[in-house]
Amino acid sequence: MTKVKVAIACQGGGSQTAFTAGALKGLVENWQPEEFDCVSISGTSGGAVCAALLWQSLIRNERPLWSSLMDFWAENTAQGWAEETFNAMVLQSLRLVNGGMLPAYQFSPSSPVMQFAMSAYALGCRPTFTDFPLLLRKYFDFAALEALGPRPEPPVLVIGAANVSTGRMVKFSSRKEPVRIEHLLASCAVPSIFPAVQLGAEAYWDGLFSDNPPVEDLIQPVVVGPDNVPDEIWLIKINPTESAEVPVQIDHILDRRNQIEGNISLFHQLDHLEFVNRLIVSDAFRPEYLERFDIQAPIRIPRAFEEEPERPYHIPMIEMPKRLQSRMDYEGKIDRSKANIGWLMEQGERQAKAFLRDRARRVAENPLTGPLRAMG
Repeated sequence: MTKVKVAIACQGGGSQTAFTAGALKGLVENWQPEEFDCVSISGTSGGAVCAALLWQSLIRNERPLWSSLMDFWAENTAQGWAEETFNAMVLQSLRLVNGGMLPAYQFSPSSPVMQFAMSAYALGCRPTFTDFPLLLRKYFDFAALEALGPRPEPPVLVIGAANVSTGRMVKFSSRKEPVRIEHLLASCAVPSIFPAVQLGAEAYWDGLFSDNPPVEDLIQPVVVGPDNVPDEIWLIKINPTESAEVPVQIDHILDRRNQIEGNISLFHQLDHLEFVNRLIVSDAFRPEYLERFDIQAPIRIPRAFEEEPERPYHIPMIEMPKRLQSRMDYEGKIDRSKANIGWLMEQGERQAKAFLRDRARRVAENPLTGPLRAMG
């Protein structure tokens, strides 16, 4: 039985990427190893951290594969009175400001005022709860990853960030360079919370301004390698696509704006991939050109998978059910309470299991078409 090559793309969203951690656990705990081969993982911001944790477990062949993910998020969850108070204070302050009930005072994350405020609020908290680089170093062996060097073997890790000076999207690929702590810090560097991350002569900000998450790169042989182009891409999506109503209150406006901003780069990529695949379906490329990218004749996807059966490219999404998406507000992206983190992880795991069951059912109903292919 030929394994299906799978790539997983993880959208960013702060604390809400605990949903991603749960989804990744649900996937690796319930998929059949003889059926799937994870050839690449990409992520942005919190999604990049989740992707990198799973990637590290995969290359080390750790068992269970989801252990580091669960341990990381347990460490990143508020524990004890001091941390719960700190989390509640920050969360409530943001809600009051965004709701127009408190004035907003803007400070640079590098300013002495911000540094003092954060250190004062963090009294009594564990260092790993308030020091993000320290938290990362606890769960990643960066010295070993540096010694490992560029790694062409699957899975390939792709991390999205944005170059502050040039304004261009940047992708850090484990196939081209060792994975460093600066790559993850850069992808997570929300400008209002963290200072820009310096790496060599360049400075970087949150991957939200880049690809959230990188998707097109996962089918580029120059990025992941010609042998690691996936048959399927599974997207773990945080930001809701639709809104039940037009927001009027200022906090609802800010929430919806953040959701749209977080999805813009993703939808641009998906639209571009759809266009390219329509060209492939229409035989717009010479066979010798497609062969250079290891693209075979496209498989037609049955109507059970897509509304348009002529389109061979389908990227299924694992996301919060619509009836629960109203709980995914902007402030929730900094909420590290046990209730929020636990609920998100539980929902992520549940949705991943439902996705695998649904995929198996649809493939069984259409055995002649086989699994979905990402390209060709």
